[in-house]
Amino acid sequence: MFIRGWQNESQADSDVEGPMPEPPLRHILIVVENLPVPLDRRVWLEATTLVRAGYQVSIISPTGQGWVAPFERREGVDIYRYPAAPETGGGAVSYAREYASAIWHWFRLARRIWRQNPFQAIHGCNPPDLICLLAMWYRRKGVSYVYDQHDVCPELFVAKFNRQGVGYGIMRKCELLSYGTASVVISPNQSFRDIAMARGGKRANDIFIVRSAPKLTDFIPGAGVQAYRREGVVLLGYVGVIGQQEGMDLLLCAADHLVTFLGIRNIHFLIIGFGPALPDMKRQVDDLGLGSYFTFTGALYGRALVDALNSMDIGLAPDPCNAMNDISSMNKVVEYMALGKPVVQFDLTEGRRTAENASLYAASNDPVRFAECIKQLIDNPSLRAAMGKAGRARVVNALAWSSSEPHLLAAYTRLCDKRMC
Repeated sequence: MFIRGWQNESQADSDVEGPMPEPPLRHILIVVENLPVPLDRRVWLEATTLVRAGYQVSIISPTGQGWVAPFERREGVDIYRYPAAPETGGGAVSYAREYASAIWHWFRLARRIWRQNPFQAIHGCNPPDLICLLAMWYRRKGVSYVYDQHDVCPELFVAKFNRQGVGYGIMRKCELLSYGTASVVISPNQSFRDIAMARGGKRANDIFIVRSAPKLTDFIPGAGVQAYRREGVVLLGYVGVIGQQEGMDLLLCAADHLVTFLGIRNIHFLIIGFGPALPDMKRQVDDLGLGSYFTFTGALYGRALVDALNSMDIGLAPDPCNAMNDISSMNKVVEYMALGKPVVQFDLTEGRRTAENASLYAASNDPVRFAECIKQLIDNPSLRAAMGKAGRARVVNALAWSSSEPHLLAAYTRLCDKRMC
């Protein structure tokens, strides 16, 4: 694959004597801080796709969620893990400590990898927008930078802390430095691509949209797990991080409205995931007297996750409308759709672009309207079926990982071309 990117057929078949030139790109170093690999599905699919295309791939990632081996070779990918910083309160000081520790480990492990097998590109997966520091250090050795933007960090800062101020300014400067260092930018959707052009000053032919999406071979609709289901009960499900910006407070308000004010008793909520807000959410469920309506599974992976999602009747995405969520594509929405589940979410720009008519949309971050959308689907099984069918078709035809693979490979073809100039 990469040989074709630097040498044409006439050159390959010629009788020109002399040593064969080195290909412009053989070994890619992927760096991720937010989640361990292979738990981070987007990163893992990118890595394995690149390996199948003929590249060598190494990954630096934190440990966590059972992935604790400092080194592992998996499906042709070399994974180097460093100890993740312990979870804290999420304040500025704790983030500074976490990122300082991560940066030290990035440089330590990158030096080790370089000595074993020099890399020609660093593929940095934010947040944070600090991986460019590693890329800038290795740029003097001819290493290129691919900026894989999972989040828009300035907007993420506002969503977390509900303010701008000095921290927001730092996020903007780090983002601009990342754009400036990058030869190629990978965006998860059109909104991020627009920001890369308008705010980052990147050219259109250097930006590639690679969506976060499941593999269809892993997400196959099925009967689910009977233990999660109860006869005559509509199972409402949520999967994802349980944190302060995911709208769990709005979900609980909607649940309370359904049960207490609308008198709907034939429902149950299946909550899949982990995060810092999970203990508070469980406590609020008990305070509202809704304990019998909720099941918390904790984190699920692989077959267990798909079986749980298949058990649901309706998928919920209560992420509130704010500057960050409005431009973000939610993994859970695509996962619900891949398994033929109708979705209820708030009216977000990228949410609509993703789900189209596979979702109902509640306006204004209003949990009452969110509850009313849920009730509409509870009362209309045929509408649920039609929306689920539309969602599955949209994933098959446009959103599955197989649709993103060509764009990822095109990004690296572009990088090869730029390295040859």
